[in-house]
Amino acid sequence: MRYPVAIEPGTESEAFGVVVPDLPGCFSAGDTMEEALAKAEEAIVAWIETALDSGQNIPQPSSVDALRKKHREWKAWVWAVVKVDPAVLDDTLERVNISLPRRVLHRIDALARATGETRSGFIARMALESHQAST
Repeated sequence: MRYPVAIEPGTESEAFGVVVPDLPGCFSAGDTMEEALAKAEEAIVAWIETALDSGQNIPQPSSVDALRKKHREWKAWVWAVVKVDPAVLDDTLERVNISLPRRVLHRIDALARATGETRSGFIARMALESHQAST
């Protein structure tokens, strides 16, 4: 998946600013063009993960030409495309094999039962909540 980005040219004292028009509120910056694009990729992945975690739809990327016509305010900016690994959007269930001490497993099972969840559902929810709390 490739998301177009608008890049505000940097100077010796200001970073390159990056806006992802298809993802409202998604932006980043970097001291060099390369760093700005790498940070944009990180921002896009974080935006998508947050949207997925909260049940939002992920907008499909627009064409650069359509965005350039729509956003005349960025006429002097540089346009680029940032590639995002489609696995970020993959909610396919995958069976995993983990090893835990029995006492930990019993604790997980008890907590899952108390909330009416399966072990897998409980672990997934806790991981998502932990991720949200850390961002």
